[in-house]
Amino acid sequence: MADTDEEAVAAEDDALYVLTAVLLTPAKFPSVLGDDYPEACAALGMAPLADGYGLVLGQDGDGSRWTVVIDDVSLVAVAIASWDCGMEYDLSPSERTVVAALPGWPLAVAVAAPNVPAPHDPDPDLVDRPPLTPPDTTTWGPAQRRLGADEIALQWALWREQIDDSNFSAQEVQEVQETQHGADDASETDKAASDATTPDAASEAHGTPSDDNASDGTSAGSSGEGPQAGHSGVRRVLTEVRAYVDSPPPLGRVRSSFAPGDARTLRADGPGWSLVARTDDIAFVLLDDEPGEVLPVGRGPELPGLLEALDKLAVRPS
Repeated sequence: MADTDEEAVAAEDDALYVLTAVLLTPAKFPSVLGDDYPEACAALGMAPLADGYGLVLGQDGDGSRWTVVIDDVSLVAVAIASWDCGMEYDLSPSERTVVAALPGWPLAVAVAAPNVPAPHDPDPDLVDRPPLTPPDTTTWGPAQRRLGADEIALQWALWREQIDDSNFSAQEVQEVQETQHGADDASETDKAASDATTPDAASEAHGTPSDDNASDGTSAGSSGEGPQAGHSGVRRVLTEVRAYVDSPPPLGRVRSSFAPGDARTLRADGPGWSLVARTDDIAFVLLDDEPGEVLPVGRGPELPGLLEALDKLAVRPS
């Protein structure tokens, strides 16, 4: 976090005391803003530039919340990396890098600038758009679903240790045999549809443990019923994810980031769903239609190839 006593952008009379900053790029953007990079940019009224933006969140001298959008992405990236390492960094963008100053904050910020009034939205008469606000965490919806996926990606080991792999094995073998047999008897049209859906459906099953410590209201396989064949929501997600391989989705809808060893952490989003996976492991699915539920997807015979294909088309941090 920045030293707010010394950091300010813009002219001295309109100083912005910097509290934090985030990146808005194809490979890394606040997921609460949208399922992909263009959607996240549109939420802020910004054009989806290839190089992206930096978002600087702070308060002015009156305590008003402001989000300053700058085009110096490298400056913000260095500042974030420094803060993550516990180092001080003077994030002071020059006026020429400022693209827009938006009222409010799109994210919840737990700190405030010293020696100024408590954080509040600017006077409505002084701004030309409604202030940005963090998502309501008391209800379940697209933003909360994406935040839940963020948490799983961040705390993968915690979520993964709740899943017993034995819940997947027998069910997956049976489903693979059944769906492959059905595909052999289908017409050419039906076979094409089956190829797009059933192999991935064969990799799907519920886990039984729950996570009482989840901070975002999600729980892993909280139905407690063990493996369940052909969960329609997961089957739909896997079908749409496979379609991404053949027809690339909007930029940033599939992202790849570092993971331990030679693995990658994959994140894919779509209308009403989010998927988090490790290329050497299983996947988790979250759905708008199932508030708070985290659905494990067994590795099976098909998931490894699908994850490998997704990783090839995913956007990666530069």
